[in-house]
Amino acid sequence: MTQILVAEDETRIARFVAKGLKAAGYGSTTVATAREALDLAASGEFDLLVLDLGLKGGDGLAVLRRLREHGSRMPVIILTARSTVRDVVAGLDEGADDYMAKPFTFEELLARIRVRLRTDPADEPTVLRAGDLSLDLKTRRAGVGDREVDLSAREFGLLEAFLRHPGQVLSREQLLSQVWGYDFDPSSNVVDVYVRYLRGKVGAARVETVRGMGYRLPAR
Repeated sequence: MTQILVAEDETRIARFVAKGLKAAGYGSTTVATAREALDLAASGEFDLLVLDLGLKGGDGLAVLRRLREHGSRMPVIILTARSTVRDVVAGLDEGADDYMAKPFTFEELLARIRVRLRTDPADEPTVLRAGDLSLDLKTRRAGVGDREVDLSAREFGLLEAFLRHPGQVLSREQLLSQVWGYDFDPSSNVVDVYVRYLRGKVGAARVETVRGMGYRLPAR
């Protein structure tokens, strides 16, 4: 099983990422300090590092610098609240493979993880399909049969979540975490509202309600 090290000192975010990684089939270990991050990342037991810059006891950039100085080629994705151009450039210059700013959605983080882990670009589809539904991840275009559908960013995210898990019931909590990110209100009805919007564009029958559980894109 692919093992991912998550160096993040905010407990809520660390748990959110770990939970999502487990659901996606990855093993994960979370640490909160720079020392732990460096020791475990250098152990050779992990395939990728998700690295916050504001760790306890040290700066994430220093961890990254030490790893690269010691010859580690492990992919590193920086995940941080520091989002200025200077911060991004500094992270990439120190050897990061990717840089994501908080707040973030787990689906985007997962997509970036898949990109950094895969060895064959053909392994990752660029167009998701189910029946006559299609979603082009590169051009951000959606289609129903021969008809192109204009989706908002949240509608696109919802449809992507359904197309990645055809036939699987996705709970409101899962959809909130995947599309809206870690900073969501579990009591919100925003998922129901956007499912209604999406049904209006792709057809009501294409997103089924499973009472008491959530929503499902029928596998065809």
